[in-house]
Amino acid sequence: MRTRLPTIAGGLFVLLALASTIISIVLETAIGAERRATDGIEAGWISGLAGLALAVPGALLARKVPRNAVAWILCVTGLHWSSDGTFASWVAYATAHDPWLPGVTISWWLYQRLGAALLFSLPLLLIFYPDGRPPEGRWRWASFVSLGFTAVLPVTLLFVPTRIAEAQGGGDDPSAALKLSIDLLTLPLPDGVWVVLLRLGYAALPLSLLVPFAVVFRRYRQAEGLAKTRMRWLVWAGVVDVLVMLSALLLPQSALSFGLFVAIVVTGGAIAVGILRPRLVDIDRLLGGTVLYGALATLVVAVDAILLAAATTLLGEQGAALAGLLVVMLVYGPLRHRLWQLVQRVVLGRRHDPYRVVSGLAEQLERTDSPEDQLLAVARSVAEAFNAPYVAVEVHRGGDSTLLAEHGQPVPDTQTLPITYRGETVGRLILPAGGPRTDLSPRDERLLADVVRQAAAAARSSHLAAELQLSRERLVGAREEERRRVRRDLHDGLGPALGGVALRIDTARNLLKSSPSRADDILRQAREDVSTALADVRRLVHDLRPPALDDVGLIGAVDQIADRLRTPALAIRVEGALPSGLPAAVEVAAYRIASEALTNVSKHARASSVSADFSVASDKLVVTVTDDGAGIAAGTPSGVGLISLRERASELGGNCEIECPPDGGTTVRATLPLGSSRQEVADGR
Repeated sequence: MRTRLPTIAGGLFVLLALASTIISIVLETAIGAERRATDGIEAGWISGLAGLALAVPGALLARKVPRNAVAWILCVTGLHWSSDGTFASWVAYATAHDPWLPGVTISWWLYQRLGAALLFSLPLLLIFYPDGRPPEGRWRWASFVSLGFTAVLPVTLLFVPTRIAEAQGGGDDPSAALKLSIDLLTLPLPDGVWVVLLRLGYAALPLSLLVPFAVVFRRYRQAEGLAKTRMRWLVWAGVVDVLVMLSALLLPQSALSFGLFVAIVVTGGAIAVGILRPRLVDIDRLLGGTVLYGALATLVVAVDAILLAAATTLLGEQGAALAGLLVVMLVYGPLRHRLWQLVQRVVLGRRHDPYRVVSGLAEQLERTDSPEDQLLAVARSVAEAFNAPYVAVEVHRGGDSTLLAEHGQPVPDTQTLPITYRGETVGRLILPAGGPRTDLSPRDERLLADVVRQAAAAARSSHLAAELQLSRERLVGAREEERRRVRRDLHDGLGPALGGVALRIDTARNLLKSSPSRADDILRQAREDVSTALADVRRLVHDLRPPALDDVGLIGAVDQIADRLRTPALAIRVEGALPSGLPAAVEVAAYRIASEALTNVSKHARASSVSADFSVASDKLVVTVTDDGAGIAAGTPSGVGLISLRERASELGGNCEIECPPDGGTTVRATLPLGSSRQEVADGR
């Protein structure tokens, strides 16, 4: 029950505000229009609707965040507004009868004197928004002192005599016309004291808002992340209120009450959204658009009014109409078009001018060489084109390596968009969540995709060129290292061995006549040395290219490896159908990958069966080794064997994928492009 009390209390405030509004509407309907136009009392139903517009968001906040003081400030203020309108409507209705109906004096006192307490609502909201707590430290005491100055005028109006209040207030007071005396709580003080208090109250009223505004400014400057987003909702409400009131000042006096109602509705809604769902929409774009569009609209209305007034004074009504038409055709058309372009550029970025976006990016790319600088240029162009505070572009560099370029300050919430090139995902674009992506039109989507895809392709091409140069250097280095190894093996191993054999043969020849048995022993030892040298030659040849590939082909050579690894507990199957004349480099790489994969299965997989399949599809040799073993645990770092599988495939421009299906086992799939070598072999060249 305790958890439901705030909800019940908030609902009660809404019901009371709704009842007050309905009563005001009924009373206003019962009063004649002529009478209502001459009594000088404001329409109560407008205040009733304004109060309801505050009570509803207050009740929502009371249900969701009952400990937040802002909820109850809205509820109490909303009920006060609605009841204030009811009191005004009752005074107008009661005084329209002869004799007057009861309750006129107390209703008018509540409307005129107690209604001044509504001045508290704005500073209270500014001080307690958004967390429902006043600021800490000296700012808390400054806030309380400011509220004290705000209270001077409402408290004084509760006790000041009517004659002094009317004299100091100025303007037409309906109290005089109605001959109402509302001195219900008058205190016997000298008139001079009341004059001083009233003047102090009126003077302190605008000054008392300085501290609440300073509190809001300080909180806005110190806030970060979600807290700053909440503060921007309050700033947006303030901007709308200012624009609405400025517009109301330029319109007839009857529009002032309606403008006040709109401002109150916007303020209540913005406060509720800012506390409950601050990321409902992109508040940055909403705030910027409101400022610019509102300023533009206000400027247009003001210029219209000035020109119309000047034309009417100089040319009369008919001349004013003709002059207004000419001004619209010759001045307003181009001016509004330029202003509209300026608004689009500030609010939406440069997306409305795709040619300038693309040409600007091309110019930046021409001045950059490295992939990092090119991606940074892409991120900068996207941020400028779509008015995003943060943009990151990430491109895959092959394997697990990526290249990342960032522009702007990172934000907590981001979203990613894939970057595709020729049907392949080559990277991703990182943008703020709920930012530019939210309001992009299909045209904007196409522009964004084209810019990022082409620029990312250029950056990737630069990176691939660098990788190609690096791979060439590696190939040259590997070739020279291989030559050095072969030279060392021939010079240090095979050369001395053959030299020793030659010496033994010469020694045997010299001993052949004098000691045939000794010569035979030396020749036998020479033969052993020759056998050892032949073994070294076979080893060198096998390291360069396994002889089995030329003897029995790729599948037969792998099957020989499988024969050495088969056990009663491990069944190995090797099959496939391959055309003749495969490129030598592809055969060697496929042989090494398959043999390494089979060896890994026999040592680590604890499998009962394994298969090695070979096939050719789309000018690519596909090697698939599948086992039913334990698989590879997630997070296990790749060993030397697995890394060598990927390196052998990537050396030929292919790839090697290692997967562990959910049902167990491991699958190694290597794809090796046959390239032009395969075609040349097929053509007999």
